[in-house]
Amino acid sequence: MSTPKRWQVIASAAVLLVVSAPAVVASAGPSDSDGGEAAARPQWAGTWAAAVTRGNTAGLTNTGLNNQSIRMTVRTTVGGERLRVRLSNLYGEQAVQVGHATVARPNAATLTDRSDILPGTLRELKFGGSTSATMNKGAELLSDPLTYPVGEQEDLIVTLHFPVLTGPVTFHGQSKVTTFIGANDLTTAADGAGFTIRPDCCWMFLSGIDVLRPQSPGAVVVLSDSIGDANGSTVNANKRWPELLAGRLVAARPEVRTPGVLNLSLAGNRLNHEGTEPGAGGFPGYYELGPNALARLNEDVFPQTGVKTLVTHLGINDIWMSDDSADRIVASLRQINKQAKARGLRSLAVTLTPYEGHGNPGVWTPEKETTRQAVNTWLRGPGAAEFDGLLDFDAVLRDPAQPSRLLPAYDAGDHIHPNDAGNQALADAVPLRLLGL
Repeated sequence: MSTPKRWQVIASAAVLLVVSAPAVVASAGPSDSDGGEAAARPQWAGTWAAAVTRGNTAGLTNTGLNNQSIRMTVRTTVGGERLRVRLSNLYGEQAVQVGHATVARPNAATLTDRSDILPGTLRELKFGGSTSATMNKGAELLSDPLTYPVGEQEDLIVTLHFPVLTGPVTFHGQSKVTTFIGANDLTTAADGAGFTIRPDCCWMFLSGIDVLRPQSPGAVVVLSDSIGDANGSTVNANKRWPELLAGRLVAARPEVRTPGVLNLSLAGNRLNHEGTEPGAGGFPGYYELGPNALARLNEDVFPQTGVKTLVTHLGINDIWMSDDSADRIVASLRQINKQAKARGLRSLAVTLTPYEGHGNPGVWTPEKETTRQAVNTWLRGPGAAEFDGLLDFDAVLRDPAQPSRLLPAYDAGDHIHPNDAGNQALADAVPLRLLGL
C-alpha cells in the first residue's frame, strides 16, 4: 500500500535504480495433513517467495542490468536438505541471459557490510547441468535441485550475473533489505567491495526458493499490500508481520514440521485497479504497485509450491486511492475467496486497518472512513460465513479512543503503516488454528 508520503521513498529508490487478542470468526475447515506413505515421502515446499512486477518507466528497472551482478538477501521460513531457486522474467520484454548464479550464507563476522558471504558456503546454481541459462520472455527459470541444508528462518544470499543487457527487469520494489549491484561477474566474490550500487530495496528476477523436506504441511500465502510488505518497518531487521508469524510457527511447533509462510504482498496493490492508475491526493501510480489483485492470483498465489492457505488483506488502497464503494471491494474479496476455495485452499480474510491523518487532503475523508467501516462490518458479519476465518487486524491496530486512527504505539509515523511493534502485534494476533494446524 504505497501512499503519498511514500513517494519520496519510492522516488529515492527509483533514483538510485534510475541513475488485546482480536475477535476471530472461523470454521474448522478440512484437514490439510497427509497420512501414511504420502506423508513420509520427501516433498518440495516453498520457504520464501516474492511478488514481482514490471520495471518502472525510467531508471535501472527499466533499462535493466548489463554485465552486472546483483546480490540479494532473503530469509527462509522453513528448512530442508535441498533447495531450488526460481527466477522470473514474467514482465520482461526479451529473453534474458543468466551468466552465473550462486547461493551462500552471509558472513556474520562482517554484518556491517551485508554483502559479504561466509567463505566455504558458496555453491553454484545450475540449470539443466549448466552454470548459465536463458530465461525466455515472460517465462520462469527453475534451478536444478542443490544439496544445501537450509535452516528455519535463515538468511541466504543469492547472487546473479547478467552478461548482456536484460531490458526491463521483473522485480519486487519494496524488499526492506539492502540489495547490492556491481559491474562484471561478482557471483563468487566473498566480499562486497565491487558492489557499488546499494539501494535499500528491490529483489530483481528472484521470485522464490523451495526446499525439500521429509514431509510438509504446505505453505501459507499472504496476499496483501504495503501492510504485508512492511513499509513502516526497519530496513534489514526482518520485521514483516508474515515473517514474524513464521517465527511464531517455528517456536510453537518445534516437534513437528511447520508450514512455510510466503509473503506475496505488493506495496500499493489494489483489488480493482492497476498500479499505474493515479490516485487521490495527486498520487501518480507506478508499475511496481502491480496489477489488480484478481489478476495476480494465477501468477502470485496458485502456482506457489505447496500452497494450502491463502490470507487476503487488501482493499484499503481501493478506498483512499480510488474511492471505490464498499460493494465493489466486497465483490472482489468474495471472488478471491471463491477462486481460492475452488482450488481446495483454506481462505482467510483480514479487516481493513485505520488510516486517518495520513497523506494529503482527500486521502482520508469521513466518507472513505464510512466505506472502510462498511467493508469491515461485512467481513465480521456475512463474510465470516463465506471465508474459513477472519483476522481482525483493525481491532489490533486501532486506537480505542479514536478508532479511525492507528494506536500511536503501533504507528510508523505516517498514520497508515504499522511500525516494528505493530507488525509484531499483527503476527501475535493470528490464531495458529486458523492455519489448519
